[in-house]
Amino acid sequence: MVPVERVGLVVHAGKEAALAAAGEVRRWAASHGIPCADIDVWDDSRLNAREEAARAGNPDLIVTVGGDGTFLRGVRVAGPVSALVLGVNVGRVGFLTEVGTEDLRAALDAVHRGEMTVDARMTLTMRSSRPLEIPEGIEAMLRYGRGPMLPPPRVRPGMKSEAGWGVPLDVLALNDIVVEKLARDRQASLAVYVGGKLFASYSADALIVASSTGSTAYSFAAGGPIVSPKLDALVFTPVAPHMVFNRTVVLDSSQQVGILVLEHSGQVAVSVDGQLRGVLDPGDWISVYGAPKRSKLVRLSEPDFLGRVRDRFGLVDSAAALADGHPPAYAPNKPMPPDLAHPGPRDLPPGR
Repeated sequence: MVPVERVGLVVHAGKEAALAAAGEVRRWAASHGIPCADIDVWDDSRLNAREEAARAGNPDLIVTVGGDGTFLRGVRVAGPVSALVLGVNVGRVGFLTEVGTEDLRAALDAVHRGEMTVDARMTLTMRSSRPLEIPEGIEAMLRYGRGPMLPPPRVRPGMKSEAGWGVPLDVLALNDIVVEKLARDRQASLAVYVGGKLFASYSADALIVASSTGSTAYSFAAGGPIVSPKLDALVFTPVAPHMVFNRTVVLDSSQQVGILVLEHSGQVAVSVDGQLRGVLDPGDWISVYGAPKRSKLVRLSEPDFLGRVRDRFGLVDSAAALADGHPPAYAPNKPMPPDLAHPGPRDLPPGR
């Protein structure tokens, strides 16, 4: 592992604890003779990811200080330069961030020495029937909670539009790509194609195409399942559909989800990891699929995904399950009973 040579810093400036931790990152970098550049993804939001990374000197490590939202902004900038991303959590337990502020300096030392693992997470990208655009005057809508907004994604470098295959956009999503209605008084009417074949037509508030990582975000809030990040998958979830079938569909990561805006629909917004990137008109379409590039998340210990789920959602064991006075078989700091912790069927000796 090559030692860290340049650090990019993404900070939630609205939190005092985040500002203090950011100062610690700068001091650590200075003590090691490593350039450290702030990446302002909040006020200077009109830049695209490649420009933001270039302005910061194309860092090989991006440190985010805040929550999962701040982490996603750091991942967006890291994508074009394949930088590592270390998330420092401030406040509530996050799914994506790795360490708390109390362990920050030790974490930076470990990364610099290469004493960590890279959690390579699947990302999403998309093509569209035309380059995405954001109409003038849409900023007023952002006051109602639809923002923040970024410039429309450009055509992916080195790629060309292909007849019947659309415009390849230079965009990566770690969590999800969402198509949602713009007007409060109109539903989004959308046809969904999987593998080039019509699956269903929806009238809904939104359609979410999430990665396994994003299954615990907007998709989960809309009733979708929790999917292990070790499983590469596309998780397609409708939001408030006007139809009996309102279930999530989990697809293989090699499949594509095409979304066509039907003629009687209103305009719809396209958001990538929670940030508005364009508006589609009736007749327009996007196709969402797994990207060849993966996000490189820093992990300092073996990930405990289900432990994070338990902590994040404050899971409490059922009172009925504990009615006999015995503790549950599973507890965060208690091993499973020996007869339950048997080897998996793949490890059974021959003849069993």
